[in-house]
Amino acid sequence: MTALEWAAQAALLVLLAVAVPFAWRLERQITALRREGAALEAGAAGIAEASAAAEAALGRLRATAEQAGRSVAERVAEATPLREDLRFLTERAETLADRLDGLVREARPMALGQGMGHLPDPQPAPGPAPRSEAERELLRALRGGR
Repeated sequence: MTALEWAAQAALLVLLAVAVPFAWRLERQITALRREGAALEAGAAGIAEASAAAEAALGRLRATAEQAGRSVAERVAEATPLREDLRFLTERAETLADRLDGLVREARPMALGQGMGHLPDPQPAPGPAPRSEAERELLRALRGGR
């Protein structure tokens, strides 16, 4: 062998000596990545399961919210006429209370002058007849409260 071949072989030997530790470190890092890759795949599978469960829960939540919304809308629809009836009855009760207050104020001087006798029965107000059973009950309660 010639000196040039010996020099080439020596250079190759030096390069191999330098490359072996790098190859050894690279092999260890590849092994670690493979090990962590399995954990990464398991984590990704866990995330996929969790998002599937979240989507199912969200669907159930939407269905429940829609059902609750329909139920509230039905109750509001039922309550609207009752609110109007109650408003009407309240207005009528206020009118009757004002009349009753006026009658009591008128009758008080007469009762004091007659030795605290019974108050005269108030005359029913001319006007439309009660429209519902609730109005009749309210009028009976107001008359019975004297």
